[in-house]
Amino acid sequence: MRRLPILAASLCASLSAPLICHTAQPAELTVTRFSSKELTPSPTCVSAAPTGELFVGVDLNGSLAKDPCKGSIMRLVDKDGDGTVDAHTVYAEVDDPRGLMAVGDKLYALHTVIPKDTGILSGMHLDVFTDSDHDGVADGPPKRLISNISSLKLNQERGADHTTNGIRMGIDGWIYIAVGDYGFFNAEGTDGTKLTCYGGGVVRVRLDGTELEIYTHGTRNDYDIAIDPLMNVFSRGNTNDGDLWNIRFIHHIQSGEYGYPVLFKNFTDEILPALADLGGGSGTGALYFQEPGWPARYNNVPMMCDWGRNFLYIHRVTPDGASFTQKDEEFLKVNQITDLDVDGSGRLYVSAWDGAGYTGNPEKGYVDRVVPKDWKYKAFPDLKKATVAELITLLKGPSATARLHASQELITRPVKATSKEVELVAMDAKQSLESRVAAIFTYKQLNGAAATDGLVKLSADPAVREWALRALTDRKTQLTHVPTAPILAGLKDSNPRVQVAAEVAIGRLGKAELAPAILALSNPPATVKAPEEDTEGPHATPNSALIVPHIAVRTLVALNAVDAAVAAVGGKDSNGALWALRYMDDQKAVDGLIQKFAAATDPVFGDKLLSTLIRLYQVQAPFDGTTWWRTRPDIRGPIYKPIPWAATARIATFIQAEHAKANAARKAWIELQCRRTRSEVPGLNIIVTGFGNKKPTGPAVDLSKINKQGGEIAKSSIEDIIVALGTLKGDPKVGLELFSRQGCVVCHTLKKEDPLKGPFMGQVGSVLKREQIAESILKPNASISQGFATCQIETKDKTTHVGFVSAQSADTIEMRDITGRVWTVKAADVLTRKELETSMMPEGLVNALSIQEFVSLVTFLEGQKN
Repeated sequence: MRRLPILAASLCASLSAPLICHTAQPAELTVTRFSSKELTPSPTCVSAAPTGELFVGVDLNGSLAKDPCKGSIMRLVDKDGDGTVDAHTVYAEVDDPRGLMAVGDKLYALHTVIPKDTGILSGMHLDVFTDSDHDGVADGPPKRLISNISSLKLNQERGADHTTNGIRMGIDGWIYIAVGDYGFFNAEGTDGTKLTCYGGGVVRVRLDGTELEIYTHGTRNDYDIAIDPLMNVFSRGNTNDGDLWNIRFIHHIQSGEYGYPVLFKNFTDEILPALADLGGGSGTGALYFQEPGWPARYNNVPMMCDWGRNFLYIHRVTPDGASFTQKDEEFLKVNQITDLDVDGSGRLYVSAWDGAGYTGNPEKGYVDRVVPKDWKYKAFPDLKKATVAELITLLKGPSATARLHASQELITRPVKATSKEVELVAMDAKQSLESRVAAIFTYKQLNGAAATDGLVKLSADPAVREWALRALTDRKTQLTHVPTAPILAGLKDSNPRVQVAAEVAIGRLGKAELAPAILALSNPPATVKAPEEDTEGPHATPNSALIVPHIAVRTLVALNAVDAAVAAVGGKDSNGALWALRYMDDQKAVDGLIQKFAAATDPVFGDKLLSTLIRLYQVQAPFDGTTWWRTRPDIRGPIYKPIPWAATARIATFIQAEHAKANAARKAWIELQCRRTRSEVPGLNIIVTGFGNKKPTGPAVDLSKINKQGGEIAKSSIEDIIVALGTLKGDPKVGLELFSRQGCVVCHTLKKEDPLKGPFMGQVGSVLKREQIAESILKPNASISQGFATCQIETKDKTTHVGFVSAQSADTIEMRDITGRVWTVKAADVLTRKELETSMMPEGLVNALSIQEFVSLVTFLEGQKN
């Protein structure tokens, strides 16, 4: 058995003190260090069993390294609830653990495989481990549930960077998986189902690896999802480091399209917008928290980690039609927080990268435990030994964790002994909505297709109609004899959430004959308009009125309802039908639109037909898993890589004819539609520019081209710069010249005999790795060296001084600012003094450098080992 190398050596504190050394907590909570770097360095993910065992994914590859034997899953046990690890084991050794989920005696793990004999990453998979003898070590090799759930070529090039990430189980018994924008090609479940996802989104699969399917699509690089007891799914999407697309807080509605990167700027009328644009950062772990014993202000909320901001956030969501509005607030400060989970006793665990860098670090990382100050340990029951009545009590209880695991245990019991008891909870109006919903999905899992009659009965209750309809068609393998009457009734319900559930249900039934009923809900609100050319649309502004028509359109596309959509064009549902036809690359759609145009008498209606035909001029090139739009994607849309198809020539002829007979104004309008959709119709002299009105730069980072042309650091993402460090060789002589030219000498010295200013750089190469040096320059606030924190001093005469302390005696304090200006403050005159959580070194000092110049600067500093 290979062993994970865990080192205990410490870095030089004078050069690399972390931004914070402990989790900062609200006064009514208690935070204790649960495990340190010796057990859990570079932790990427955590999962708490309800009984308290904590599983921690350790990844010394970070996000960009690709070496074998650098990952493991640690099992930590606190037997008496005092916050101290009483026992630990290496549960399993895996590469790049990215998602963990403990259920019973099983642990589900999303991870890569890097064979030791080749050292070449061979795939990313979802596996399930079993520990039947409960010795803390997995019983041999895992069972594979999904093969190749990330794009192999991209993982081999860049490691587990924008790859597939966190996993969470909903009360419906599905595993929900956050897919980064690498996407995946031909992932395969245990039933032979193959699935391709071009870009990011959320996919789901049953616990046995069957029925793999896409849940939502069009997010950037989600690391995890939070699922509430009512099956609302949330994520804190990652920022695009190469452009100004910030973190977006997203409510994932089944079958919804969120538009990244091709629709969410120029075609925002076609997407479900996020609930908020939160600015820069890096969203990581996520959890919906609902546990008794915690203060109300921290309960019943999605909790979201932000690695870049060093905070765990709470998002307070308020119902708004079929979705929500939100207000976010800071909760816990944790240095480069990666993940979180809660056990059945109410212990919250948070893991921290703590400055481990992009390629991991055996000397960085920890896990903290968080509980209320008055918290008392109460052991979670052994569910295997619990009676059905005891499990039902947990299902009725206030803990989301207890309900979830009680539900999973109930479905292992004989149906005759459990089904009626569970059904009674679902029907009981006196129970909480969370408990009734848990019972509905437990009932479905217990009975499978035989649950239909009971679910139809429950759908008559307005309080739970939404979830009864969802459960009716939740499994595409169990649709036999599902009646359409309650679903069609749901389309007419006054509750938009019920309407959405009914729309999704019809799409899952696959009955195209029901398309006319869906079309009645497909017309977009009159207030929703396409953005003007070169104008960014509202991709992160809640718009609940758009949700029902959006899901209706996605359902029509899922049904491939071409005939019904064409028939509806020109009628009361024309706008919705035309919206759906934009995505139907079918010759019948083109023929129908041209015929409708020939009979049209209203010029406005005719223009809608013509613009839809222009939209259908080309199609998206097939995705084979070998390409990625990288950190500066082409966001022009409406498709990423357009290619001609069978109807392109006919559409071109039609557009050319209309253009030829048009007046100047109409010619300009046709050209605008072609330019907007990047439809370069021959003869129209359409010049499609790059990103809006910007000069084209291309979505990928070409290092050789950047090197030759002197590409600027400001135009590259930090990930691409870190990759370049491993590709290009720097010139230390050039680096020395840049050290002076970029102003580094103002605050740093290289020789021990020189008077100390800021952090000494003469031995930085013996303390920090190459990429750690780069990160400290590019993100100076991520790891502030001791003695270089920004200090704010207020003196008795009410003068405020801000700088870093370069020297201090009993009587005086010498301070220096970033310009090199030095001044002295008498200690006796100091009224207040505090350190700010920002570095004196500003970001952007190297923005004007080329990639090659920056590499030379890092190479020079790497060589400083005096």
